[in-house]
Amino acid sequence: MQPLAARMRPKKWEDIIGQQHLVGKEGILTKYIHQNFIPSMILWGPPGVGKTTIALLLAQSLKRVFYSISAVHSGVKDVREVMEKVQKNIFTQHDTPILFIDEIHRFNKSQQDALLSAVENGTVILIGATTENPSFEVVPALLSRMQVLVLHHLEKDEMQFLLEKAISQDAVLQQKKIELKETDFLMAYSGGDARKLLNALESVVQQADTEEIIITNELVRNVLQKTILYDKNAEQHYDVISAFIKSVRGSDIDASLYWLAVMLKGGEDPLFIARRLIILAAEDIGLANPNALLLANACFDAVHKIGMPEARIVLSQTTIYLAQSAKSNSAYVAIDNVLDYIEKNGTEPVPLHLRNAPTKLMKDLNYSIGYLYPHHFPGHWVKQNYLPEKLSDIQFFYPSDNDKINKK
Repeated sequence: MQPLAARMRPKKWEDIIGQQHLVGKEGILTKYIHQNFIPSMILWGPPGVGKTTIALLLAQSLKRVFYSISAVHSGVKDVREVMEKVQKNIFTQHDTPILFIDEIHRFNKSQQDALLSAVENGTVILIGATTENPSFEVVPALLSRMQVLVLHHLEKDEMQFLLEKAISQDAVLQQKKIELKETDFLMAYSGGDARKLLNALESVVQQADTEEIIITNELVRNVLQKTILYDKNAEQHYDVISAFIKSVRGSDIDASLYWLAVMLKGGEDPLFIARRLIILAAEDIGLANPNALLLANACFDAVHKIGMPEARIVLSQTTIYLAQSAKSNSAYVAIDNVLDYIEKNGTEPVPLHLRNAPTKLMKDLNYSIGYLYPHHFPGHWVKQNYLPEKLSDIQFFYPSDNDKINKK
């Protein structure tokens, strides 16, 4: 049997809940349907707000052939196979077909580049769905040929309507007597995600296992606490990444890998993890091992190029390296010390001997006079003051003792 969220997927354009700025009577997509016209586009929004449904119903309303692939499980080969199908059917199709790519941000640059010519010459109308900012995740050449449409979380009244509709219209739920007494916890848990809302409702109904079910916040909380492992869009997303970072900072390799696996198993964006490793390499390892930042940056590039599932290997290698590396936060503390000082005391003028003197007037004002060029001295160093005189005795940077490496 299909999950409730799949059973409740709208069958007609008018049945779509939410996104009225796009699908309402005056919505831009509704106008496209009336004009029998559709451009290539990016549907950008959080999970469970109707991106896939909108793409499906656009194709249905415009009577276009619809091809669909997921960027999570597909590559250049899959894109080429779709293009070959399009070319074979080009003379039997009256209108340009639609190619829908779910989670298009998971495609790397070469995979996205493979779509360019097809979009440019009008072979297909490309609709990409993404939860990530397309400005960062879609290559500029492709993005410039597509219209970006933003989708939003469902509002509370829209979620309430969806719950009531599911209870009254779904054939399975109709077999039970369900009363929505309290829905605050369902609303809070789903966070405007229709799929998550319906999945939660279905879990509660299945766990209750009685013909009469009164939905209360306590019932929902008790059921969901047993079933939730990880959700990349909920509070646990922040709890798990926090546990991951603290485990790497604490040089516990096994714990670091455990939390990494929890995130990957839960569908976390590997690029999000890679970005956090770059920050950690600078903040927590820093000058104790400058190579850590180079490796973390290389990790991000590699993850972006190859994607999952192979990206897990790169993330594992980098996590282990950073966890076992010597630690120092001296650079992090130092820059914050300086910023804090400036916030409280303001800035001082640049000393005359450090100023640039490209003009005669500046030279006449003694700009650069007295500056000692270090390369003219033994060891390419000479003692002189580089801070404003008022700060000559201040210290912002304190080196860390970073000789030890924890290899638990």
